[in-house]
Amino acid sequence: MKIFPGTGFFPYNSPMQSETILPPASSFRETPLCPLFGECGGCAYQHLPYEEELRVKTDILKSTMTAALGVDAAIFKPIIPSPKAYGYRHRLDLTFRKTKAGEFLMGFMAENRKKVLELEACPIAMEAVSSYLPRLRTEAIRRLPENYNTANLVLRTGADGRVLWGGIGRHSLRMAPADYFWTEIEGKKIYYSLETFFQANLAILPSVIQIVRAQIDLRPQDLFLDLYSGVGLFGFLLAGEAGRVIMMEDCPGSVTLARYNAAQLGLEAKVEILEAKVEDKLAERLETFGGMPAKAMIDPPRGGLADGARQTLSALGRDGRLERLLYLSCYPPTLIRDLRELLVAGWKLEAVTPLDFFPRTRHLETLVVLKPGTGVA
Repeated sequence: MKIFPGTGFFPYNSPMQSETILPPASSFRETPLCPLFGECGGCAYQHLPYEEELRVKTDILKSTMTAALGVDAAIFKPIIPSPKAYGYRHRLDLTFRKTKAGEFLMGFMAENRKKVLELEACPIAMEAVSSYLPRLRTEAIRRLPENYNTANLVLRTGADGRVLWGGIGRHSLRMAPADYFWTEIEGKKIYYSLETFFQANLAILPSVIQIVRAQIDLRPQDLFLDLYSGVGLFGFLLAGEAGRVIMMEDCPGSVTLARYNAAQLGLEAKVEILEAKVEDKLAERLETFGGMPAKAMIDPPRGGLADGARQTLSALGRDGRLERLLYLSCYPPTLIRDLRELLVAGWKLEAVTPLDFFPRTRHLETLVVLKPGTGVA
């Protein structure tokens, strides 16, 4: 077991890890910015300098993946830090509850999941979001129907600073196109909404796009498969370098936003957007492109790949139909599970890049590059 003095937390929970609390190392310790630190389940590293947090996360990921998969430590690239250690989250998910005594509580669930920690500000949220919290409480109290005792609120902003929220009432997260949030990367506006998935840290996205572009190495003759595409972040930003783009996403709200983005960017002819599960449609759709060279980017949810998706991607690796596969994971245990099957099927793991999308928290994103070959690098 690897123990890191003064942390007591790991960036993810896994059967291969244990949580250990040791006396703080005074040379590293900082005063946490949040008064709820230690009670709230969100942040784990506010007591460490950011550079030390990055080292701890990197060491844990590297030791876990090398032990679980037998990979060579040399394939690990330097961690990509967030430009901001605080003030980066453009979305907060909050619990709103009316007690039996008629009091209203709004905030995050405690680490023990037994109570709501009331929240007046959040240092890892963007200022526009954090400063809106008192107003949100007032508006939520006014809007909560008499027969409601609880609600899950979503508070979000975009590049223009507008703050909107939903979570009380049916369809309260749906938005009209005129209200969509957006962020601009490389001169392209990408729109998203209250109900759609979109990476929570806008500041790190330009660096992520550059890394993905370099590692997938698209050519004009390539078919680019953006799988679990969400609203189309990677597909639209890299569309100019590929011959054709296919996006595949099974969330209807995200598909709606992806089609809206395609229209706004003038990419409807080049980008095909399918509302489908990868395991149901990928192999069939790929057949229609004959021998066109294909490369894929997958960004699945926390649960990782479904069994059928792993089987499909394994088969595409065995027969060499995909020239390259990039996998962006938000949860290392499911990444390791999926990689085991892909490596057995003949994919070769060439590079691992940690990405710190969520500073101060346990969480760490991981980008891996796979090519047809034999097992690990």
